[in-house]
Amino acid sequence: MSDAERYVRPLSAESQGLAPGRGRLAGRRILVVGGGQQVVDAATDPVGNGRAMSLLFAREGASVAVADRSRDAAWATADLISQQGGEAVMIEADIAREADVSRMIDEATQKLGGLDGMVLNVGIGVGGLGLASVKPDEWDQVLAVNLRGPMLCCREALPRMESGGSIVFISSIAGLVAGSRLPAYDASKAALGGLMRHVAMEGSRKGVRANIVAPGLVDTPLGRRATQGRPGRGAAPQFFGRQATGWEIAYAALFFISDESVYVTGQTLAVDSGLTGIS
Repeated sequence: MSDAERYVRPLSAESQGLAPGRGRLAGRRILVVGGGQQVVDAATDPVGNGRAMSLLFAREGASVAVADRSRDAAWATADLISQQGGEAVMIEADIAREADVSRMIDEATQKLGGLDGMVLNVGIGVGGLGLASVKPDEWDQVLAVNLRGPMLCCREALPRMESGGSIVFISSIAGLVAGSRLPAYDASKAALGGLMRHVAMEGSRKGVRANIVAPGLVDTPLGRRATQGRPGRGAAPQFFGRQATGWEIAYAALFFISDESVYVTGQTLAVDSGLTGIS
């Protein structure tokens, strides 16, 4: 099939972040870890996954704690929520630091008056491509953020969460299939599956669910920066003829955070236009 013949999935109102809220999270208190956004080109940057989730959750009626290692990025997201009539607080925290994680969970619980849900939208990929380029210090840096950090967040948050709560890990299809050529990134994202299932098992004792959203290629500032460093990434085939938007990832997370998935736990949902299922 030529590029001219390839089907391109139209952008819906949800895809563009234009759909109205429907009250799906009314009264909920949600912590979004990684709710800020990197800046590549402020004039043209699309919405990132973390910001889209924070805005969407607030639009659906939740009070949102926006946590990020960048104070300015977290403030910007919280301010956008306030401008849209939502309720948000900002927390500066680096989840690679254990003390920051403990403080973040304390602040979120206190400022929101409790905790009904948490999304872990964190992930870095550093170092050269392939095993031959792996350096132990870079390997440790990636796992500290991508795996150790989420573990610490769950360790601190699970005892504080209300019964019936939900934890959503934002992983990547790199944890399901080879392809990023960054061994530490792939390994850390694959390991999130084991962590998620353990959290789901322990959480079931108090009705707290845990699931993974695994995005494919997404048009975000971070994704654009990755493509700048590896142009072949942007040329990867897409069954729907385009990359996902941050809003489309946010709606998948909304499903897991809301009671619409009340009987779903320990599962991984790939949002990738079918790349991992039919390629």
